[in-house]
Amino acid sequence: MILNTHHPVPLPLSSYRAQHVKFTVEGKLATLTLNRPERKNPLTFESYAEIAGIFRAAAGDDQVKAIVMTGEGGNFCSGGDVFEIIGPLVEMDTVGLLKFTRMTGEAVKAMRACPQTIIAAIDGVCAGAGAILAMASDLRIGTPKSKVAFLFNRVGLAGCDMGACAILPRIIGQGRAAELLYTGRVMGGEEAERWGFFNRLSSPENVLADATALANELCAGPTFANGMTKRMLEMEWAMSVEQSIEAEAVAQALCMETEDFKRAFHAFANKQKPVFEGN
Repeated sequence: MILNTHHPVPLPLSSYRAQHVKFTVEGKLATLTLNRPERKNPLTFESYAEIAGIFRAAAGDDQVKAIVMTGEGGNFCSGGDVFEIIGPLVEMDTVGLLKFTRMTGEAVKAMRACPQTIIAAIDGVCAGAGAILAMASDLRIGTPKSKVAFLFNRVGLAGCDMGACAILPRIIGQGRAAELLYTGRVMGGEEAERWGFFNRLSSPENVLADATALANELCAGPTFANGMTKRMLEMEWAMSVEQSIEAEAVAQALCMETEDFKRAFHAFANKQKPVFEGN
C-alpha cells in the first residue's frame, strides 16, 4: 500500500503496512529498512513514493520521536533500479521526466519537514539516490566498509539531484561537495567521517544497533525541543544572522513554555536526572 498522505485524520505510523520497504514501529522509535538485498536495495518508482508517504505521515504522528533508516544485506542503497527506473526514464518525454524528478524530490522534502530526528545506519554501497537519502537524514553512522557515491554524472546527469547542491555543501563544505558531485567518485567510510558526512563510524555488525541506541537516546530527550532544533536548522539556511537570532528567540521562548522545561528545572533543583515526556 502506498501511504495516503491526504487522509483527513492522520493515522499513527504504527498502523501503516508498507509494501515496498520494511517499516516497523516499536514505542517511540520507527525503523525504515530498504529490503531488496539481492540487488543492494535499489529504489523503484513505488518505493520512492512510499518513502515520501511514510515521512509525510510522520509529520502528523505524536508517538514516534525518531526514525532509523537502514538497508538489509550489508548495503544501504544502490540508488535507482537500473531496469525498473533508469530504463523507463530513457523512453519518457519531458513532462514525464519532470514528474519523476519532482516525485523523487518529495522524499527529501518529507524527510526534512518531519519533526522526528532521522538517523541513517550505513554499511556497504550508498550510491546515487541512496547517497541522497543518507544526506537528507539528520545524522549518519557509517562503517569503514561504506562506499558513498553521488554518481549522477557517471550516467550523464548533473550532480544537482534531489537537493544535493543545497544540502551536501552544508554538511561537508562547498569544495568537497563540488568534488564529489563533479566526479561521482566513491568516498570511503573513513574519509566520509573525516569530511563530516558521517557523524561517527561503527563496525558493520554493530552499525544498526549503534544507530538504534542513539535514536533511543534522543527519544528519551526533550523531543519537542529537538523537533524545534531540526526546524530551525532548516529555516536558518535562508536567514541572515540577525533574522536567525530573532527566530531562535521566539523558538526558545516556546520551548520554555513546555512541561519538559519545568521537569528539567525541578529535577536539577532536586539533584535528579530529568525524565522528559516530549511536551
